[in-house]
Amino acid sequence: MKKKIIFLVVFLSISSHLLTQTRTVGLFSYDSSKSYKGYTLFAPKQNTMTYLINNEGRKIHEWKSSKFPPGQSVYLLENGNLLRACMTKGKLSSGGGEGGRVEEYDWNDNLVWEFDFSTETYMQHHDIKKLPNGNVLMLVIEKKTYQECMDAGFNPAKLNSDIQQKGMLPDYVVEIKPTYPKGGTVVWEWHTWDHLIQDFDKTKNNYGYPKSHPELVDCDGDGRILPAFWNHMNSMDYNPELDQIALSVRGNSEVWIIDHSTTTSEAKSHLGGKRGKGGDLLYRWGNPATYGAGTKTEQRYFEQHDVEWVLPGRPGAGNLTCFNNGLGRGGSTIYSTVDEFTPDMNKDGSYNLSSGKAFGPTNFTWTYKGVSKGSSNGLSYSENISGAYRLPNGNTLICSGTVGQFLEVTSTGEIVWEYICPVDQTGPLKQGESLKTDLARPDEKMNSVFRVYRYTPDYKGLVGKDLTPGNFIELYSTDVINLSGYKNFNIYPNPINSVASIKFNLETSDIIKIRIYDIMGNLISDVNNSFLESGDHSFELDFSKYSIPCGIYICNICNSKEQLNIQLNYIK
Repeated sequence: MKKKIIFLVVFLSISSHLLTQTRTVGLFSYDSSKSYKGYTLFAPKQNTMTYLINNEGRKIHEWKSSKFPPGQSVYLLENGNLLRACMTKGKLSSGGGEGGRVEEYDWNDNLVWEFDFSTETYMQHHDIKKLPNGNVLMLVIEKKTYQECMDAGFNPAKLNSDIQQKGMLPDYVVEIKPTYPKGGTVVWEWHTWDHLIQDFDKTKNNYGYPKSHPELVDCDGDGRILPAFWNHMNSMDYNPELDQIALSVRGNSEVWIIDHSTTTSEAKSHLGGKRGKGGDLLYRWGNPATYGAGTKTEQRYFEQHDVEWVLPGRPGAGNLTCFNNGLGRGGSTIYSTVDEFTPDMNKDGSYNLSSGKAFGPTNFTWTYKGVSKGSSNGLSYSENISGAYRLPNGNTLICSGTVGQFLEVTSTGEIVWEYICPVDQTGPLKQGESLKTDLARPDEKMNSVFRVYRYTPDYKGLVGKDLTPGNFIELYSTDVINLSGYKNFNIYPNPINSVASIKFNLETSDIIKIRIYDIMGNLISDVNNSFLESGDHSFELDFSKYSIPCGIYICNICNSKEQLNIQLNYIK
């Protein structure tokens, strides 16, 4: 029998009245025959803990020593430690994705490394990445004054009014060599600012014809008014085989790829490194209008997040995936997608480009479409944050971040696992509790999550670790139900690991029927069908004797006047 868990609406039928209790958080669906078994890591955006759960939604491990919310990404390392960026609310603010600090905790939640990278002129933000050599890559913003923008040839008419007073915050990337237990050294860096081109001010050294130089970043871009957080990079990935870095540039609706094999001095220039191009862009894709090689109709990314290479050995290896948030997509509705494309790359790691043309391909290899803003069912629309990650079996793990929704979908778009983050700024939520909206971000719920990853059962960081499933993160009510004819009715525990007890007080003697059904209405057990005297009664439900799979079952209790149907969550 195929094991499949489907969470339905809990219902109580009392006399002729129907009361509904909606499941709001935790596990919503799990098809164990199609879902990839593993352990999912996530950090609630509005709180300080990080969780590792299994596919049944049960807590495997928790890190809770950090004093900071994520800022923004978290990773489980191959040594079993947790690497997390932290939001410190420093002196410099980007208006989104703030960080400023990196922490590493061992499996026992002991802080083993801390590194602060936040001043009035620079700040780590959004994403970090552990390299094979043990160093850490970080996304960073640096402050440039209005005068520095003028010196770089920006057109003042194309700059947001805030830049004149507060300056601009372009991105750069640094590689840090950690010094344990505290601190680190910058050993490599790459700056967007070193690779600008513009055709506004002929007196500047970077004056040129942007259409002829797709390897450089046009100060005018696609003609929009530039905000202070100009590039707004929100993720990066490292490809050790190519020694290249992919950058998700939300501000441009593009992915950029740069050469990590350069020295810091070469990264400032247009020469050097394995590809011979220094720090110039090796490849860019998603919005060719930013380098004069296309129009709005050729745009494919719309303020995306989380561009990642599909890992070797997985379906689509070498392709790039992302969560395409959808802002500026056009049309009558706004919706998000998860997209995959195959870069036009040669075997030596170089990329093809014809003069005056856009980098290939022209479209995606695979797309999973969400629902329009304000709709429900399937992938939820997410205005910001979010991510997507290819699993070993070809499924894709998705985080629709603003609503804390995690999905696993097959290549045909079938949802085989769904989970809603059950934690907000107050801590774990009670099942059935409504999700609150972030007043500072009306499109975001307080249970939001930046991104999630699922680690394989044989992942090096999990070898030798205690992976015994614990309780659910969300809280379940142990309150009793009071009905006419019954007093203090309760089934506990629920969810059920193996055995639960039904307890109640019968006010009037009556024939009481207690039956257990599966969600298809098949009878599992006839617990009681007899006359009971008034008073206290107790019945034991031993699910281990029923030879049934984990899932949702209904306990139906009847007397001569009314019936009660209660959902039972059975997870071994």
